[in-house]
Amino acid sequence: MRYSAYIWDLGGTLLDNYAGSSRAFVRTLAAHGIEATYDDVHRALRVSTAHAVATLVPGVPGFLAEYKRAEAVELATPMLFDGAREVLEAVVAAGGANFLVSHRDRQVLTLLERTGIAHLFTEVLTADSGFPRKPDPASIRYLVDTYGLTDCVVVGDRPLDVEAARAAGVDAVFFADGETCPRATRSISRLRDLLD
Repeated sequence: MRYSAYIWDLGGTLLDNYAGSSRAFVRTLAAHGIEATYDDVHRALRVSTAHAVATLVPGVPGFLAEYKRAEAVELATPMLFDGAREVLEAVVAAGGANFLVSHRDRQVLTLLERTGIAHLFTEVLTADSGFPRKPDPASIRYLVDTYGLTDCVVVGDRPLDVEAARAAGVDAVFFADGETCPRATRSISRLRDLLD
């Protein structure tokens, strides 16, 4: 392992949730009589949920809450990306530590339990932890400072994960199939690439 500590994003990085989240968003749009393609929704959600709502359904009261309920149904059976468990276990086996920073609420803890990886994390920060959302680096700085991390990396699937890492003064790995992020220390298309 190249680093002794890994600070992970959850959705789109460890958890393969974009397909289910996109389906839930499209269904919620349809319930409001709004049409959008799955691809348009998927692209917007990759930026952020707030971006998708602002872009595709501005000014529709209650939409976000309805979408979140529909998404929770989709996430009832969460799926990890191929190699996620293997990499997390390898970090721990090498004497390292895994941390998680997610903008989601405490639902994250349930998702980690359902996927059987909760025990592989030293600390998990959720929206309920009180930190500003990424790209603000406060959550990452908290972990670095609290645990004295000197050799760590943030792994995420969006440029805002990379921006948060850079603002916190740590390396960043960008995980996306066929995409790169120029500000990332490294871009990968498979989580197992972290084992190299």
